[in-house]
Amino acid sequence: MKRTLAGIALAGEPLLRQALEAIRAHRAAEENGSPIEEVERLRLLADSLYNAAIDYQLVAAAQPPTTIQ
Repeated sequence: MKRTLAGIALAGEPLLRQALEAIRAHRAAEENGSPIEEVERLRLLADSLYNAAIDYQLVAAAQPPTTIQ
């Protein structure tokens, strides 16, 4: 894999897709009036996957974050 922005994005694509799906699920739960516990669970999942995707991209770009989640 080349160390280009496109190469980094391509390598992390499955993780990015999971993060986006989790964000969409969280928003849908909010809009549909789902129970508070379910909305919070989906928010935590979305936040976790988003942070993991960002950390992965930083590591792949040889700029690791100060902490890895």
